[in-house]
Amino acid sequence: MRSRIEDVAAVAGVSIKTVSRVLNHEPNVRAETRERVMAAVTRLGYKPNLSARSLAGQRSYSLALVYNNPSRNYLMEIQNGMLEACHAHHYNLILGPVGIGRHTLPDLSALFENSRPDGVVLIPPLTDDAVVLDWLEEQEIPYSSIAPRDPDGHIGVRMDETTAVVELIAHLVAQGHRRIAHIKGPRAHGACQWRHAGYRQALRAAGIDYDPALVVNGQFSFESGITAANALLDLPEPPTAIFAANDDMAAAVYRVAGQRGLRIPRDLSVCGFDDTPIAGHIFPALTTVRQPTSSMGTIATEQLIERIRAAKGGRMVTVDHAVLVRESTQAPRRR
Repeated sequence: MRSRIEDVAAVAGVSIKTVSRVLNHEPNVRAETRERVMAAVTRLGYKPNLSARSLAGQRSYSLALVYNNPSRNYLMEIQNGMLEACHAHHYNLILGPVGIGRHTLPDLSALFENSRPDGVVLIPPLTDDAVVLDWLEEQEIPYSSIAPRDPDGHIGVRMDETTAVVELIAHLVAQGHRRIAHIKGPRAHGACQWRHAGYRQALRAAGIDYDPALVVNGQFSFESGITAANALLDLPEPPTAIFAANDDMAAAVYRVAGQRGLRIPRDLSVCGFDDTPIAGHIFPALTTVRQPTSSMGTIATEQLIERIRAAKGGRMVTVDHAVLVRESTQAPRRR
């Protein structure tokens, strides 16, 4: 038979209310009592009934990941991190894709009418969408942000992406590269601005003039990377290295280089950003910036749950980065 909360309370020697408080991670429960309750949960194999919890607490015990980000690898990593936190805190995860422009609010409103999540995690570019933020504030819906352009007053998680790119470009400069191109992300995306700022800052520090011809727009998608890479390699004097603002677009550079008979890194050095699984799956392995994307999904979810439990709960957490030098970069060939 399925164990009930009454069984857990009897084995732990506490009230049903105390068991509920422990399972909901509420404060002001003694450590010894919490340990006793969790030991009883493990012994009995008790699984909380989410429907019963929802009816009792007027919550859905569901959280939504709201997104319109075209990078599938990035999205999957965030989702995996959120699932880990949801599982640990006995929440369900709902995926909430929304449209762009005039479609955003109707899609967001429909999500709450149909699923009623207790709160949402936003990823770029929605983290900086004033219309979305105003709507959530007006509806008094708790939310957590991943990589917001302005972290002040928000809870969630961020990383110093500008410094990370400065370090990455410095690696290319140290190898002898001077014609370093950059494929940007979407303009509305905070990461696009931070990574482009890091690129320009690193060039300035190396005494390299900024050349607008070496900077092309992308959309953080593989397809946009194809277009951008072709534009750069069609230049009369093509770059010796390309920094793509995410790994998906860097993988697209590999495709275009191969089609043109160019070998990486002998003929062209390539680097990306994020360290999503594709960075290690392509050959040669991609030099990139490790953004702990899955962990950021976990942290953003944990901060959201803290905000749901207490009006002033949660904070903005800053995580570390790392430049991973792999096989896709080397000193440029003499031409």
